[in-house]
Amino acid sequence: MQVRDLTMRFAGQERALLDIAAIELSTGSSVGISGISGAGKTTLFHCLAGIAKPTAGVIRWGGIDICALSGDEQTRWRLRNVGLVFQDFHLVDGLSALDNVLLPVYFDRWQPSASLLQRARELLSAVGIAAMDRLAALLSRGERQRVALARALLLEPAIVMADEPTASLDPDHRRQIGDLLVEMVRGQRATLIVISHEPELLKRMDCCLSLQHGSLQASADFP
Repeated sequence: MQVRDLTMRFAGQERALLDIAAIELSTGSSVGISGISGAGKTTLFHCLAGIAKPTAGVIRWGGIDICALSGDEQTRWRLRNVGLVFQDFHLVDGLSALDNVLLPVYFDRWQPSASLLQRARELLSAVGIAAMDRLAALLSRGERQRVALARALLLEPAIVMADEPTASLDPDHRRQIGDLLVEMVRGQRATLIVISHEPELLKRMDCCLSLQHGSLQASADFP
């Protein structure tokens, strides 16, 4: 990933929420991004994932400037290349755990292939979800986060991005979800970007950056 001259400004703001000169991230590496509430971490997450377009700048993944893509092109690029883990899970309560993992496939085709169905089951097993037919509405927060992680990895994306993946979980579940996220993404040799305020999770990244006053700086708190 290469980012150049990235700015994001909303109407009525005296200064840009994001004003980032440059970021570079090598394939297969991991970075943690921290910052106080309101610093713009989720906005940066959305820009890097191609969910939101910045006011100006270049975000290049593997030679493709996603800022230059149309909305439909960004959606197709994201489906093929990025696995997303959101803080609020984005599960469909009326679907089973298994069907929630398969949602990216349903957006792209009518029925999952036998191999993808098998992979979805293997991922759910790997994250400790045995009752795969249970509705998402009946799952605990920790279980919902595990399903969200399995879904993010279903299509073996080259990039995995997680926004506060351990927020609002108890200490035991924070540790378990953090371990699963890091170990499974590294097992796929994917690039990992984590937005978090949890020191224990951030310490497991190759490097950590802090978002302050719209710019990214090397974090003094983590190696």
